[in-house]
Amino acid sequence: MFHTKGPQIAYERSFRWKLAHFRYLCQSNALASHVKITVSRQTLFEDSFQQIMNFKPYDLRRRLYVIFRGEEGLDYGGLAREWFFLLSHEVLNPMYCLFEYAGKNNYCLQINPASTINPDHLTYFCCIGRFIAMALFHGKFIDTGFSLPFYKRMLNKKLILKDLESIDPEDNNIEECGLEMFFSVDMEILGKLSSHDLKEDGANIAVTEENKEEYIGLMAEWRFSRGVESQTKAFLDGFNEVVPLQWLQYFDEKELEVMLCGMQEVDLQDWQRNTVYRHYTRNSKQIIWFWQFVTGTCRLPLGGFSELMGSNGPQKFCIEKVGKETWLPRSHTCFNRLDLPPYKSFEQLKEKLLFAIEETEGFGQE
Repeated sequence: MFHTKGPQIAYERSFRWKLAHFRYLCQSNALASHVKITVSRQTLFEDSFQQIMNFKPYDLRRRLYVIFRGEEGLDYGGLAREWFFLLSHEVLNPMYCLFEYAGKNNYCLQINPASTINPDHLTYFCCIGRFIAMALFHGKFIDTGFSLPFYKRMLNKKLILKDLESIDPEDNNIEECGLEMFFSVDMEILGKLSSHDLKEDGANIAVTEENKEEYIGLMAEWRFSRGVESQTKAFLDGFNEVVPLQWLQYFDEKELEVMLCGMQEVDLQDWQRNTVYRHYTRNSKQIIWFWQFVTGTCRLPLGGFSELMGSNGPQKFCIEKVGKETWLPRSHTCFNRLDLPPYKSFEQLKEKLLFAIEETEGFGQE
């Protein structure tokens, strides 16, 4: 089913080279035609879940054609991009009890041990695994990323103490906890406290200087598995059905995070350098006002704005002069284009842009 021919990979190759090879594998295994996904914004998770699981895994490697019920617009890539972003955010919805934040000060995700309360939780995790694989296969970004240890699990890499500290340094500083401990740990799920031995008869084995390293290793392993082994397996099985996990073997966890979440810091000068104008110039007052207005963050591919992709390949961000000053700006997310009317003042531009962003759902119609 999968083509694996291509240049020989050496792990020391750069991230760009590894990413190019991964994209080659995806393109080589893409199937003809398209697969249509029709969802409602009000029932996004349920609609998406049913359709992702009803398709054969290999069908999810066809070009995606996403339709939001009740909305106009043809999907040349922008609606699919929005669907990935919105659905990845919906996975966080507490009512599903599938994921939780990794730590008090860490808003990355990890599997929630209490997810077993949902009788269909393993099917949900399989679906999410497929969905995350689809994002990688089709080169789309998700809204919220996972913890670095979770990515290491995906890559089948051994977890170490520093992985714990990367989540929450204060809560997981095992080395400074003292030695009045045993090879046992307490865990609370849905208000119920239970004890788990890290090794046989662990509750009666004290931690000493001699066995401290063993304790740290077992504790690190438990911290990330703690009753979610079946959920993790379901996620990885679903992922592997769409994208073979072996395709990821040359990446590290930070590279995998960038592939899924993109670069979150926006370089305004890079954006300006890689913007083209239609019926405007870079010195038009509306353009000057636009750059004054732009703040915040978005997700960018490695390489920044110069690497933005449109429906038919690389396509720079474009601002086009369209319409009258009474019109709202309009985005064409499939083509990385913003239609910006010739407003008479910065205040008017700011008002219209804010209204379009905050009050109109489905701002990008293509």
